[in-house]
Amino acid sequence: MPLAVCATPIGNLDDVTLRVLDELRAADVVLCEDTRHTRVLLDRHGIRARLLSYHEHNEGKRTAELLPRLLAGERMALVTDAGLPAISDPGARLVDAALDAGVPVTVLPGPSAVDAALVVSGIASERFQFLGFLPRGKAGLAALWDELRAWPFAAVAFESPQRLPATLRSLAAAAPDRSVAVCRELTKVHEEVVRGTAAELARRFAEPPRGEITLVIGPGSGPSADLEGAASAVAELVAAGVARRRAAEVVARLTGASRNELYRRTL
Repeated sequence: MPLAVCATPIGNLDDVTLRVLDELRAADVVLCEDTRHTRVLLDRHGIRARLLSYHEHNEGKRTAELLPRLLAGERMALVTDAGLPAISDPGARLVDAALDAGVPVTVLPGPSAVDAALVVSGIASERFQFLGFLPRGKAGLAALWDELRAWPFAAVAFESPQRLPATLRSLAAAAPDRSVAVCRELTKVHEEVVRGTAAELARRFAEPPRGEITLVIGPGSGPSADLEGAASAVAELVAAGVARRRAAEVVARLTGASRNELYRRTL
């Protein structure tokens, strides 16, 4: 039997496909990020199943335990608390191990916080970049904003409510006019989508909100000068005695070019 990777609701418990419900009923065991959370979903739809925890803290051990059972033909369904396993959630290790061992893997798609946030934000475009969970430190965030400066499409990220105010302040400092949407509690009773500039939302979310957060960041302005010209300006400043990193920061701010790219090009 194939390993069935099943998408579960991101909020509203009725947002689950008939295929997923059928698979959860038929599985010999359902692998869950949190068995208590999954039990609520199963109870809502009248499903009785054998549950087994599979999360980031036991993923390695569980994978070694489960692979022989998959090879023996046991029917397993893999779920997480919300959305599709193996994307910013446990599951990738088991999927890789199953495929390497010749066990077929099938995906039962369903709700996606990324897709939902992108559409409801009003910033949707033909391309976007998924960032996963954002860096926690100031330096990591600053480097990311620098990298996204010239990205001409939307970007979607997950962020904890506790870190959201600091993240928005960091983005506002780097690109105050960049369009942003904070999507909170998607598909739930208290769903909220707040749109505005980075500076406006930094003021709006000065304190941590409640609930799950998906952040949509609008397109960057793009570099206003060609990269070679900007790199030449950095080189001239370095030749005049300015520290390379400082020169790259100044030119990046003036031109919109990537600070890291300017630094690398002038080494």
